[in-house]
Amino acid sequence: MRITDCIKFSNENPVCYLATTEGDQPRVRAIGFWFANKTGFYFQTSSFKEFPLQLAKNPKTEVCFYKHEGMMGTMLRISGKVEFMNDKKLSKKVLIDRPFLKSFGLTIDSDQLVISGSPWRGSFLDYGDKPETKEIIKF
Repeated sequence: MRITDCIKFSNENPVCYLATTEGDQPRVRAIGFWFANKTGFYFQTSSFKEFPLQLAKNPKTEVCFYKHEGMMGTMLRISGKVEFMNDKKLSKKVLIDRPFLKSFGLTIDSDQLVISGSPWRGSFLDYGDKPETKEIIKF
């Protein structure tokens, strides 16, 4: 497996689960993944949500992408430290890619957040796999 496999899988399965911590309590939520390419894995959120505040306190996270197939499925887990990005080009892109955000009053100058991460490491798991066959992909 290569990073291109991780990029393809995450873009094809954009509903994912992102984990954070709040104090000593783990938190996980389903979110709509934005996109991945060779420069990173990108998430969009707004500052009024809880998980950006949790990530600001502890930027370590793990994200799980899952594709259900019959009784089994395939899972991609990636982990790393997030980085909050203040980039007008990305803000413009998110409003093009996700026009529904405009109905929330968000503009290119709004206090919305784009999150990426680096470095990431990932692993795929098919439910028929044995744990000792897990391959770690670093990117």
